[in-house]
Amino acid sequence: LFFAIGHTPATGFLKNSPVKMDDNGYILTGNEGWPTMTAVTGVFAAGDCVDHRYRQAATAVGMGVQAALDIEKWLESK
Repeated sequence: LFFAIGHTPATGFLKNSPVKMDDNGYILTGNEGWPTMTAVTGVFAAGDCVDHRYRQAATAVGMGVQAALDIEKWLESK
């Protein structure tokens, strides 16, 4: 049995921001060739606010590691 606490991303605070989201409120990523970068250069997103398919803690943790590694490599390139 797997309990889902909620399947609505908590991204309402980004509604009037330059961060792009889909019609369901999930943050869109993949900017400048970085899989976890949002439409705003240097702003990365991961986890349940991005993952509309799996929405599980285990995949969110893995995606967080992805974002951390992308951020590290992005900062090194600057």
